[in-house]
Amino acid sequence: MVFKTLFAIIIALTMFNSAHPQTGSDRPRASDLGLKIGILPAGANNAITDVAGVTVGQTTIVKGENIRTGVTAILPHGGNLFREKVPGAVFVGNGFGKLAGSTQVNELGEIETPILLTSTLSVPKTADFLMDYMLALPGNESVRSINPLVAETNDGGLNDGRGRHITRDDVFNAIKNAKGGAVDEGSVGAGTGTVAFGWKGGIGTASRKLPANLGGYTLGVLVQSNFGGVLTIDGVPVGKELGQYYLKNSVRSSSFSWPDSKTEITPAKAGTPNTADGSIIIIIATDAPLDHRQLSRLASRSMVGLGRTGASMTNGSGDYAIAFSTANRVNADDRIRSISVLGNDAMSPLFQAVIEATEEAIINSLLKATTVTGNGRTVEALPIDKLKEILRKYGGTER
Repeated sequence: MVFKTLFAIIIALTMFNSAHPQTGSDRPRASDLGLKIGILPAGANNAITDVAGVTVGQTTIVKGENIRTGVTAILPHGGNLFREKVPGAVFVGNGFGKLAGSTQVNELGEIETPILLTSTLSVPKTADFLMDYMLALPGNESVRSINPLVAETNDGGLNDGRGRHITRDDVFNAIKNAKGGAVDEGSVGAGTGTVAFGWKGGIGTASRKLPANLGGYTLGVLVQSNFGGVLTIDGVPVGKELGQYYLKNSVRSSSFSWPDSKTEITPAKAGTPNTADGSIIIIIATDAPLDHRQLSRLASRSMVGLGRTGASMTNGSGDYAIAFSTANRVNADDRIRSISVLGNDAMSPLFQAVIEATEEAIINSLLKATTVTGNGRTVEALPIDKLKEILRKYGGTER
């Protein structure tokens, strides 16, 4: 009887741990594995919060067997964003998504609310709660129009998305608890129920710092990863080595070797998903003085970083980048504005920075994510030990 009771407790704890996402504090980031993505140095926290004034807040929602979702808030500064807007732009890589507020951002070139990430069907509710928050701020008493900027990926595989479980408190808590410094990554906030490359995805972040002779600007990226493809980490074909990748069933015969691959891959198992649909939201912050046009150009380059990770950007994937600058704040009452912006020739180093930071942020979202069970499904975290073996094989770690 005692053994049966102990066995039941062990089983219960195992189920609890897999069903309740953690911050992944015991899992490594890319830099912990000896990976050096690109050529530019990272900021102090290697996070979007390395851009001075930018803060991140998250609400992770885990309830019962089927609710695995949340909210992630990115604040360009700590003041009233409606009164002091920031230059912004939205770039659409593939438009299968529900990004509220994007048209006004691209028409006026300004962002006037915190940027919120959440689950697909929760976008309208989240936008409504965000408006509640903004309208209640001192100084906004007479405001009659607010453009809430809310993006999403579909966490319906692990979460009861149809239930739209986001509450007003969830949104307010994410905004009010936003802070600088290190950012929780993996299965947290809006990344609680997301999946990437068939493994558990989530929230990831990274940053780059330009040298002084290139302006000394900082650029940070935060992603909500929920997409598919053929996972590549720092040029290493991890997805192929692990035997989990898009179109696996379609391209396989009884045995198959990829050209130039060092390993023959065994045949695919029956029932392996043959889709890479999903989405990714890429948030880009910089202290470089940029206007809307330049931020749009910057955001477009993030898709190169997305591609480097092996993303397929399929028909059913909503691939968006939202970029903003903390310089050149726009006072809502200004009739005439005088700003300074970088010259076009000075933009190229920032393009390199956003490519590298996007790539590393996506990798961090996978590395820090933990195994999650929800909605009758379990999605495993990327296996770190196997990943280390693959990286060593290709000289990709501890070089």
